[in-house]
Amino acid sequence: MFDVIAIGSATVDVFMKSHSELIKIKTQHSEEKLIAYPSGSKVLIKDLQFMTGGGGTNTAVCFSKLGLKTAYLGNIGKDENGTRVINQLKKEKIKFIGTVSNDLTNYSVILDSIEHDRTILAYKEASQKLKFSKINKSKLKAKWFYSSALMGNAFKTEEQLASYASKNKIKFALNPSSYQAKKGKKFLAKLLSNTDLLVLNREEAGLVLGINRNAKIELLLKSLYGLGPEIVIITEGKKGAYCFDGEYKYYVKPKVAKVLETTGAGDAFASTFLTALIKKKDIEFALKVATVNAQSVTKQYGAKNGLLSWNKALSLMKSPKTRPSLKKTIMK
Repeated sequence: MFDVIAIGSATVDVFMKSHSELIKIKTQHSEEKLIAYPSGSKVLIKDLQFMTGGGGTNTAVCFSKLGLKTAYLGNIGKDENGTRVINQLKKEKIKFIGTVSNDLTNYSVILDSIEHDRTILAYKEASQKLKFSKINKSKLKAKWFYSSALMGNAFKTEEQLASYASKNKIKFALNPSSYQAKKGKKFLAKLLSNTDLLVLNREEAGLVLGINRNAKIELLLKSLYGLGPEIVIITEGKKGAYCFDGEYKYYVKPKVAKVLETTGAGDAFASTFLTALIKKKDIEFALKVATVNAQSVTKQYGAKNGLLSWNKALSLMKSPKTRPSLKKTIMK
C-alpha cells in the first residue's frame, strides 16, 4: 500500500540562460510578456543544465522527500533519457509502476528571462502513450492518486484512473495543465466529477470555466467547487494562493524572497499540500507548509533541487523570516 501514486509525465529538462530581451505587449483586454531573441542571429548560452522534470516525477520526488511511501505511474521511452528518469526514481526511493514503450521520452527546453520567469519548449511523446490496459492493476494500491496533466491518448487513461480511484475508495487529486484547461469544463467533466482535490493557477481556472481570469476569486473558487472537487486551490505565483472547501476561503501569502527560477514551484505546492492532508493536518497548516516548499524550489534551478524534507519545511514554516501569512474567512 502506497501513501500516494504520482501519475503524469517524465521529461528531461534542459535549462538555458542567455541574454534575452523581455518585451511587454498590452492590448485592450490583456497584457503579455514575451521573451525575445533577434531573428537570424547566433545567441550564446551563458549556462546549460540537464535535469529530469515532468509533473509526474516532480511530484513523486516531492512526496518521497516529505516522507511518503511513493510510486510513479507513467509511460517513458526505451531510450537513454528514460534510463536517466528510472535511475533518479530509484535514487529517490520511488517505486516505478509505469510502462515503457519504443518512443522518445519527453524533452523540454526551458528558457530563462531577465525577470526569471520562464518559457518552456516542450516535446511530448512517450507520456502520451500510457494505456490503462497495460497498467498492472495489482500495484494500484494507495491512499491517494495524484495526477498531473496527461495529453493525447493518455488523457483517456487519466479519466480511467480517476474512475478506478473512485470505485476503489482511493482519493484523487488533479493538477491540470493549460493544455487541458483550454478544452474547458465539459472536456474535463469526467475527471472533475471524480476529483477530491483540484489545484490549478488563476489562468487555468479561467480557461476551465470559460470566463475571464481576472474575475473575482470568489466566483472562480465557487464555480470550480461546483464541478465536483471537495477542495479547490487557485495559485497566483509569488502573490500566494487561495483555497475553498465549500465553507471557508483561505488566502496564503509567502514572505517576499528573491526568485531565481520558477519551474516546479506549482508541483511542489500541490504535492506538499496533499502530503499535509495525508499526514492528517488541517487546510491552514497544509497551505503554509506548501508555500514554504514551493518558495524553496524557486531559489534554485530545476524542479527538484530545492525540494525540502518534512522537518526542514516545518522549520521554515515556523520561522518569522519565512513564515507565510494566512487569512480565513467564511465565503457565502
